[in-house]
Amino acid sequence: MSETGDHGASIELESLTKSFPGSARPAVDNVSMEIRAGEVVVLVGPSGCGKSTTLKMINRLIEPTGGRIRIGGEDVTDMDPVELRRKLGYAIQSAGLFPHMTVAQNIALVPKLIGWPKARIRQRTEELLDLVGLDPGEFQGRYPRRLSGGQQQRVGVARALAADPPVLLMDEPFGAVDPITREHLQDELIRLQHELRKTIVFVTHDFDEAIRIGDRIAVLRERSRIAQFDTPEAILTDPADDFVSGFVGAGAALKRLNLTRVRDVQITDCPTVTIDDPWQQIFNRLRAGGTGEVLLLDRRGRPCKWLRRGDLMRARGSLARAGTPVHDTVTRDATLRDALEAVLTDKAGRVAVTGRRGEYTGVVDMETLLNSVHGLLEADRLDATEHQHEPAELRAARKHPERQGGQGVTGAGGPGGAR
Repeated sequence: MSETGDHGASIELESLTKSFPGSARPAVDNVSMEIRAGEVVVLVGPSGCGKSTTLKMINRLIEPTGGRIRIGGEDVTDMDPVELRRKLGYAIQSAGLFPHMTVAQNIALVPKLIGWPKARIRQRTEELLDLVGLDPGEFQGRYPRRLSGGQQQRVGVARALAADPPVLLMDEPFGAVDPITREHLQDELIRLQHELRKTIVFVTHDFDEAIRIGDRIAVLRERSRIAQFDTPEAILTDPADDFVSGFVGAGAALKRLNLTRVRDVQITDCPTVTIDDPWQQIFNRLRAGGTGEVLLLDRRGRPCKWLRRGDLMRARGSLARAGTPVHDTVTRDATLRDALEAVLTDKAGRVAVTGRRGEYTGVVDMETLLNSVHGLLEADRLDATEHQHEPAELRAARKHPERQGGQGVTGAGGPGGAR
């Protein structure tokens, strides 16, 4: 697996097929796909379409009936499957942690099997816990039963990354947690990918999750036949057929808010004070500021409350009784949809943007978000007006020049999949 780029490795599936004994039709039927090094590709489709089977054939948890698998240019179809799995990260729903092992022991499993020295394993374990946002001193000695669902999933991702594999396979990894935790884990994966640039193949049945995290999405029919393999924006604006349109659903323009990140729009600053500042100093800051409010930060620099002058007057100098608590924040990797929901939840007209440790870094206001929504809707309207009489072939060539010349992906339907 030497042909790596940005710490990832390319993956090529060539006529991959899987037939199970006693079944009249193959579960996966002649699928071919090229995944570039360092990109996130999401396999999405209805239950039973074969997406998890396709994923598990990449690391040979399920042996292919036919076809070839190349990772980094190397044909791994005939490689020892145990050796192959040690070179690929694998994360599943509910984390799959061993309950009798501590967090540190779970993460160290593969490095220990391949013979890393103890000191290197210890350093790597601490490094990965920090990377996924868990304090090593607090968590490495815990057992899985003492972790929340979200914490278990973070440890599962850390374990998958332990031996620094070029490829990370993720099978519905966030499917068993609540929606809020799921969004935080998705943001965490996006942040990690910016740092690590692994090649990630991610399986989900949730199209909103697919457009949120994927560089490209493969929409699969039954038997993993490829209906469309393209960027999220291309699928939202130009679904290949009615089957793909059914996955997109209503409100495609608003779904595109999931394609724009907070880091892509204007992040401004606002006056801040800390919980240790004297009451009079906070009052003076409020009086001097032009916004009529300040953001109160805790001792770790995290947003705590929005304070207004009237709040302080009514609370008679007590910060404990003053202000409106900050219920939600977003990171720079959050989507504009997340930011819009947070603004509406807190009813403050803006949302605080935080860093990796939850520390305040700025704000995004409602005006910025609404301008982005209007811009997306206007762009869609203009595109529809300008090209309403354009032949389908020309429209496809204009929107998807990368498909010309037979590059990219093939499936049961030939170049471009079943389209």
